[in-house]
Amino acid sequence: MPLISYQTVFHKNQNRILIQFENNVEWNKRIQKVPGAKWSRTLKGWTIPDTTENRIKCKLPAGEPSTVNSEQLMVKSEVLITNNQPQTGKSALSYISENNKQELKKYLQHLQLKAYSPSTIRTYRNEFAQLLQVLKNIEVQNLEPQHIQRYLLYCMKNGLKENSVHSRLNALKFYFEQILHRDKFFFEIPRPKKPILLPKLLNETELRKLFNALTNKKHKAMLFTAYSAGLRVSEITNLKMVHIDSKRMQIFIERAKGKKDRYVNLSPVLLDILRSYIKEYKPKPRVFLFESEQTGSAYVPRTIQQIFTNAKNKAGIRKEIGIHSLRHSFATHLLDKGTDIKYIKELLGHFNIRTTERYLHVSKQKLVNIISPLDDLIKNEEIGW
Repeated sequence: MPLISYQTVFHKNQNRILIQFENNVEWNKRIQKVPGAKWSRTLKGWTIPDTTENRIKCKLPAGEPSTVNSEQLMVKSEVLITNNQPQTGKSALSYISENNKQELKKYLQHLQLKAYSPSTIRTYRNEFAQLLQVLKNIEVQNLEPQHIQRYLLYCMKNGLKENSVHSRLNALKFYFEQILHRDKFFFEIPRPKKPILLPKLLNETELRKLFNALTNKKHKAMLFTAYSAGLRVSEITNLKMVHIDSKRMQIFIERAKGKKDRYVNLSPVLLDILRSYIKEYKPKPRVFLFESEQTGSAYVPRTIQQIFTNAKNKAGIRKEIGIHSLRHSFATHLLDKGTDIKYIKELLGHFNIRTTERYLHVSKQKLVNIISPLDDLIKNEEIGW
């Protein structure tokens, strides 16, 4: 039985009960039979009418008003910095003062007016909420640079990594500079040096094992698409049937990271794989290329990530990698074959060529011809072994 959480919400001007659980075919079928049940892409869960009968079934207090609305639900933070452990049983809002709740509300509204992506809003919201939880009754708008500096030192002492500190700084910078208009606020706050991490990828042998471990045609088509076109997982979930242009042999990637459209090549082999999948798979996809059988909506990224992990484990691949490694593998293997890095930049949808240049460090195109000096010593019989 999957882990299930219930919560009363005020969603789309209605009192509803939000039900969330890990993807489970049996439970999806059961909840679809509940009168008025609807899937919410925004809340990432099922909602059902808030009735006394449904409350009893969900073991929720009868008669308690639905005080949590969609906006409040969106400001929940999963991990509190106070003890570096997840908090359970209470809304994160209960740890934030009334003044700071209003600042958080302004913060969210400003992000929405700037039309930031849902993932960026979620990240910034969580990072800002971490500070507000630590402040308790201290008003966030009265902070000075030295306070933020002490707070960041506190975060790093509690195990926050360099990349996470950068993310938190960006979120705080947005508040103080964009909302409070304190332009020079962060001049005195140093940023930690980021570690230089190379992309993790799969070699050709591992890719063969991975794809051969897949038996489900839809799952195989998903991962083939990811590797063939170097797509992000969010780009796979958002692919629609109309985005596959077999005449021009292109795939249209709509509003990807940074709200940037682009075209990528459609491999003839991938086209055959997709046609076979669409022809044989039931129910056939209607709008999105890969649709959930239970909801008819696009797959959520988490599900595709789990499909990759299951295939990796089945193939006996022990590398600590996720589905994004297929995108890394795509770029690196193109470099190995001599493709100009400028073309790879466009295919990947990178804004800056420096992002693409990371793959130069893992490509074997030039390194393969470098002979180790040890080889020369052995070859010339200057040492024995």
